[in-house]
Parts: sequence; C-alpha cells; structure tokens
Amino acid sequence: MKKSRFTDSQIIAVLKQAEAGTPVPELCREHGISTATFYNWRSKYGGMDASMMSRLKELEEENRRLKKMYAESQMSADILKEALAKKW
Repeated sequence: MKKSRFTDSQIIAVLKQAEAGTPVPELCREHGISTATFYNWRSKYGGMDASMMSRLKELEEENRRLKKMYAESQMSADILKEALAKKW
C-alpha cells in the first residue's frame, strides 16, 4: 500500500479548515492535493480526531495481517486435501 505524504494530523487539519468554511478548491491548491483526494479523505476520516484515525489505521493493519494468515492456512489445508486425495 502506498504511503501517504501527509500525516494523520495534517489530514485532520485540512478537514478542519474545510469545516471552518475555507473553499475546497483553495484548500486543495494550498496543500497540493486534488479535489478527489480531499473528498476521499472527508468520506473516510470526516468527523474523526487524530486518536480515532490512528486507531482506525491500526485496525486496518491488523485486519490485513489476519486475512493473510487465513489465506495461508486455507492454502495449506487445500494442499493437504489434494495430497490425501491422490493417495487413495
């Protein structure tokens, strides 16, 4: 996954500026982001504070790790089933 150029606190600050009434195109020019990026951030992180945002990222990382573990265990189970099926 690509690492963001912006920290959690920077993203929150941009969203807070928009809530304060700064026009979105002006914010995007000022921070060097596209409007699509801004709206993606707003849909994903809108209404969060920095601690909630870091917790969300921790949970996403844990979820990714667990999915990988599950896929590996399923693959090994499938290999064992194939080996047993060929044996008989």
